[in-house]
Amino acid sequence: MSETRRHVVKFLEKEIKTYRALCLFFSKTGKKGHLAGDKSILISPTYYKDRMMEAKRLVSDLKKSN
Repeated sequence: MSETRRHVVKFLEKEIKTYRALCLFFSKTGKKGHLAGDKSILISPTYYKDRMMEAKRLVSDLKKSN
């Protein structure tokens, strides 16, 4: 695997850990967060679960493509 791909995989694995922690936090507190800006968008644990699944898929694709 090239050096660039290794860096991307390492970054995505850190992101997965972050998403997992945020998902756990929002599911335990029963709260929903929102993004700042013009639009108020509610972020629930399922938002982070979806991001986590997407990141896992990217990691597996990057590892297989080599």
